[in-house]
Amino acid sequence: MKAAAKMGIFRISFDVVLIAVLSLVLATHYLRVFSAGLDNAVLIAVIVVGLLPVLKSSYNSVRDRKISVDLLAAIALIASLIAREWPSAVFINLMLASARILDEFTASRAKKAIESLLKLRPDTVKVKRGEDFVEEKTENLRVGDAIAIGAGGRIPIDGIVESGAASIDQSSLTGESLPLPKERGDSVLSSTLVLTGSLVIRTEKVGKDTTLEKIIELVKAAEKGKTRITGIADVFATWYIVGTVLLALAVIYFTRDIKLLLSLLLIACADDIAVAIPLAFLASVAHAARRGIIVKGGNFLETLTKVKMLVVDKTGTLTKGKLAIERVRPFGTYGEKDVLKYAAMAGFFSRHPASKAVIEYAIRHDISFERPKEFEEIPGKGGTATLNGHTAVVGRATFLKELGVSISNDELKEMDRLKDEGYTVTPVAYGENLIGYITFADEVRPESIEAVKQLKKLGVERIVMLTGDNKKVAEKIASSIGITEFQANVLPEDKVEYIAKSVNKKFKVAMAGDGINDAAALARSDVGIAMGVIGSDTAIEAADIALMQDDIRKIAEAIKIGKQTMAVAYQNFAIWAVVSVIGFVLIFGRYIGPSGAAAFNFLTDFFPLLNAMRLFRMRR
Repeated sequence: MKAAAKMGIFRISFDVVLIAVLSLVLATHYLRVFSAGLDNAVLIAVIVVGLLPVLKSSYNSVRDRKISVDLLAAIALIASLIAREWPSAVFINLMLASARILDEFTASRAKKAIESLLKLRPDTVKVKRGEDFVEEKTENLRVGDAIAIGAGGRIPIDGIVESGAASIDQSSLTGESLPLPKERGDSVLSSTLVLTGSLVIRTEKVGKDTTLEKIIELVKAAEKGKTRITGIADVFATWYIVGTVLLALAVIYFTRDIKLLLSLLLIACADDIAVAIPLAFLASVAHAARRGIIVKGGNFLETLTKVKMLVVDKTGTLTKGKLAIERVRPFGTYGEKDVLKYAAMAGFFSRHPASKAVIEYAIRHDISFERPKEFEEIPGKGGTATLNGHTAVVGRATFLKELGVSISNDELKEMDRLKDEGYTVTPVAYGENLIGYITFADEVRPESIEAVKQLKKLGVERIVMLTGDNKKVAEKIASSIGITEFQANVLPEDKVEYIAKSVNKKFKVAMAGDGINDAAALARSDVGIAMGVIGSDTAIEAADIALMQDDIRKIAEAIKIGKQTMAVAYQNFAIWAVVSVIGFVLIFGRYIGPSGAAAFNFLTDFFPLLNAMRLFRMRR
């Protein structure tokens, strides 16, 4: 990163010096300071120096089999040299050097974002060694260490609160300004700030595995992808350059006028658009990140504005995803504590909302359970854990039957009746016996109703809910939110198949889910949106857009940011078109020649750039 920073400083320094020299040379030329021969020699020398980075960029484009605006600029510069239009070439070099500085400026904005995130990591922390807490460097922390954080301290790791209570500011990761209360059993994240209270935290993730480091990697990836011009600019560059070359050939064929040809190339050199469009998208990606919306590239922001169909996973997206235990029903000689104990064992390592609810409930009610030695989770079906030669199973009734668990018809009817009433029912087995079931209820997020209305106003015509719950539960949730389309009893592989059938060339399809069980479906959609990915490695890596909060309204906010960005992009094309038409009128009307065309291009190129920079001051 230091080498890249040094190279960036060198490039900016080179272009700053080049602009100063080019401006000085132009001044000496028009003031006739030197003799004609010396003046021409100086002009040629600075033109050749300025041409070198343009030729390098053009070579890279040709090597990568891409048509870039730099290629057109290189042609214009070489034509200026051949036609002995030295001032024209100097003006073009001035504009290109200015554009490169703006390009470096956008890169430095991303680098500053990374540096500001890195500053959130404390250098030292109090770690429990033996019976005492001693101060140690953060880099020496290991998984399983217990650390103490007091008011005003930043948490350097991802972990679980073992004791204490505190109010935590998570705005550094989520953009959410309201502090959150944390107590025993709650998850806490790296870089977050303890506002009040104190905590003892058991470390789960350190160093590169923490949420902060994952987000830093995303910012780096977005910075690397800044030069990948979005779809509209790609199409524009290809057709525009081909059209310009054909027009240039027609001009030289019918007029044999080299100066007119050169004037045309100088006016047509659209280096402003080549910088302004990526600049606009980078500004919006940076703004979105500050709002807790991590976009992995401007092309995804552009695609998001074209989404007509949004497929959403129910749990954790439309509902709170934090299931509450309504009832524990034991069978046979087993009691409620037995059902909860074995359910906690079977879901000990699971991130499923039902397993989390069971473990939290067991801890809160002092129900002891052991950490299993062997664990297996099958997405969409359930999980198993082995301890002392016996297996505890939790999940769907069909999954339990596959493993040889005996379930009577009366037991099935009792569970089906509760499912028909809209509850989530999870059977629990130990060995080959069904020992009971747990009834859960999930609460609809109040913001989901508002989000559905916002999304429809923004042009999302279809919102489809997918869920592994039965039809009655799905229907109850969907109707309360205002969604008319849903699919029930859906497994992870069914989601992938549904997305695959929905994706087509007529409109874009987005998928929003938790990024863990939904990873394959997210990858198959046109835009994958991972909801509330805090602390989830799979979720952060799975999607094209990662939302730091479990708030579906953030999807609507992302679409709004995308639409505002596209509006600025289209405004830039409109500005460029108007300016180009005026330029063509001036050159074909013989009002200006090559030097005038170069000066006109230089002055007017700043209009779209300034328009794009408005997005750096984008309001919420």
